[in-house]
Amino acid sequence: MNRRECSQIEKESVARGESMMKLTRKWMKLNSRRDEDDNNLSLPTRDDPSLDDFRPIDTEEQEELVRSLERSQAKQSFLWKSVFAALLFCFAAFLVLSIFHQASYPWELRYHAYFMDEIESWVVISADWVAVLSCLMAIMGLLQSSESHRQWIWYSCYGGILLTVFWLYYMLRMPKFRWDIIWLPFGPLSGAIICLYVDHLLSESSEEVRKLRAYMYAYKAT
Repeated sequence: MNRRECSQIEKESVARGESMMKLTRKWMKLNSRRDEDDNNLSLPTRDDPSLDDFRPIDTEEQEELVRSLERSQAKQSFLWKSVFAALLFCFAAFLVLSIFHQASYPWELRYHAYFMDEIESWVVISADWVAVLSCLMAIMGLLQSSESHRQWIWYSCYGGILLTVFWLYYMLRMPKFRWDIIWLPFGPLSGAIICLYVDHLLSESSEEVRKLRAYMYAYKAT
C-alpha cells in the first residue's frame, strides 16, 4: 500500500468521524428538545412554587370564579337591556305625541299629511297606537326575566310586520315614494328585531356561564 492510498484512507476515516460527531450532536439536541416538551406538557403541582400561578384551582376558587362571571354577565345584561329598552321607550313616547297631535290638529304633521287623501284620520291614529303597543311589548319582553319573555318580543315582531304591510301599501300608492317616512313601516319592526337579537346574544352569554358551572359540578362529582 503506497502513501497516497494511506492518506486517502485517513481522510475518509476523519470524514466519517466528523459525520458521526455531527449525528451525535443532532441526536443529543433532539433528545433535549423532547425532554423539554415532556416537561412542558406535564401538569404543574402545588409543590412547585415557580409555577404556582398555573396550578389547577380548587373547588372554592372555581366557585368564586364562576360567581364573578355570573355577576359580570348579569351587569352587562342589565346594561344592554336597559339601553335598548330606553331607546324603544323614547320612540313609543314620540308616537304617543304624534297621536295626540293628529287627534288635536289633524294632518299638520308632514309624515301624516302625505296620507291625507288616502286614509281617514282615525286609521292613522289606530296604526300609531299599534306601533306604541308593539314597542311596549318589545320592552316588556326585553326586561322580563321569565321563561316566556321572548314571546312578548315575537308578538312585537308580528305587530311590526302588520304595520310594515299597512304603511308600505299606502306608500306605494303615492305618486312619489317618500323615503323620509321610511321609519313609519320599518320603525317598530326594526326595534323588535333588534331586541330579539340582543336577547339572543345575552342568552348565549348566560348559557356559556351555566355550562361553566355545570362543568365545575361535573368535575366535583368525578
